[in-house]
Amino acid sequence: MPKIYPKIVISVVGPTAIGKTALSIKLAQHFKAKIISADSRQFYKEMSIGTAVPSLEELNAAPHHFIQHKSIDENYNVGDFERDAISKIKELHKDNPIVIMVGGSGLYVKAVTKGLDYFPEVDSNIRENLNLQLEKEGLNTLQEQLNLLDPEAFKTIAVDNPQRVIRALEICIGTGKPYTSFLTNPEKNRDFKTISIGLNAERSVIYDRINQRVDLMIENGLLEEAKALLPKKHLNALNTVGYKELFEYFEGNDSLDFAVSEIKKNTRRFAKRQLTWFRKDDAIKWFDYKTDANAIIQYIASNHQK
Repeated sequence: MPKIYPKIVISVVGPTAIGKTALSIKLAQHFKAKIISADSRQFYKEMSIGTAVPSLEELNAAPHHFIQHKSIDENYNVGDFERDAISKIKELHKDNPIVIMVGGSGLYVKAVTKGLDYFPEVDSNIRENLNLQLEKEGLNTLQEQLNLLDPEAFKTIAVDNPQRVIRALEICIGTGKPYTSFLTNPEKNRDFKTISIGLNAERSVIYDRINQRVDLMIENGLLEEAKALLPKKHLNALNTVGYKELFEYFEGNDSLDFAVSEIKKNTRRFAKRQLTWFRKDDAIKWFDYKTDANAIIQYIASNHQK
């Protein structure tokens, strides 16, 4: 086998339900490496079923980090993750030159591989006014405003997340420039090389896999998990597909069938945004989701030798 660069992070990305976890475990076993999760919702110990946390069998198949290591009551953002993940990667590289990173949270992946972008300070009153607008007029109004000021941001960020929408809007309003215009800052120097592997499939296949996964989540107890979290629904961590729709059901605003259909619809939209985000990165080598792991291992070995 050709020699691999001294320090490598193999980043496995792609839309939700495509099979990233299964591939990352095969890669970890082959390279005798450990896995870092860059899925921002799998960080929370109270959320298991609705975030598709790896099963105990999967967790035992390869060592994982950043899985359910935080509580939903803690404030933990992408900047915190960048700091913690880089520190953990340095630690893991002392024992093995290869670390596997897996996750569909594009901003969190980028934070590790390229560093976070710099945004100028803006008047704090802008955020306060946007929060008031959210309270009075709802999220749809803010989404429409973002689509007008920065259509590219509207297509790529998690527009179902009020905090993300407000963050993008405050930059647009405060600077007079699109939020996305600040996403082109020079990359941070990392002491490792990133090999990015993307898994994909026909859209109909992705959607079928998402629908099946949601049905399985319901079977496995998502309703009970979400109901236990209802008293804390105001927390940002719970503004997540799979939970917020069920909260509406518990409060009598929707039927269960409608809530489940909304989970499927919103997850499909999320997958579409994930692909829009990752397709902007020319460094990602895409494989069909059915590709044998050995072919991907061969690509890693033959294309990134010293």
